Amino acid sequence: MTTTASPISPAEAITLQRELRALTDRFELEALVNRLGRWLDDGRDARQARELLTEQIALDTPGGIAEGIDAVVAQARRNHTVPTQHLITNPLIERDGDRAEITANLLVVFADGELVAAGPRAVELPTFGRALGERYRFEAVRTGDGWRLARIEVAARWLAGSIPA
Repeated sequence: MTTTASPISPAEAITLQRELRALTDRFELEALVNRLGRWLDDGRDARQARELLTEQIALDTPGGIAEGIDAVVAQARRNHTVPTQHLITNPLIERDGDRAEITANLLVVFADGELVAAGPRAVELPTFGRALGERYRFEAVRTGDGWRLARIEVAARWLAGSIPA
């Protein structure tokens, strides 16, 4: 017995388009937040920042306040002088057309301790120095080049280790 699929109505097609757009946007926004963490870990290149941030980005973090992409890049470089690993989890996304608000948890580890030989090839790695538990709040906007972060706020929740002088 064979069955044929019944055609969908125009209203159903519109609903499916909206649902697909919402899923695609969610995927792109999660990827944007994850790429921000990788950018902070891997060198804070100004060219890559333009793939993540709007030119008018506003930033409010425990490490300082900055406005404009050049000031944000400079602050990121100044505050990340040792190896870091940003683990961004549990993004909650509220999208309204071409704007979105995202909250997420952040665990950032700063490896600013002494170097030790580790691993099968005896690679020198910095040891754990400190870790911060923080909460991100992002505002994102859809641009002609895709989603970009327009505002980043960070609220510290806890600290393990100490902040270097």
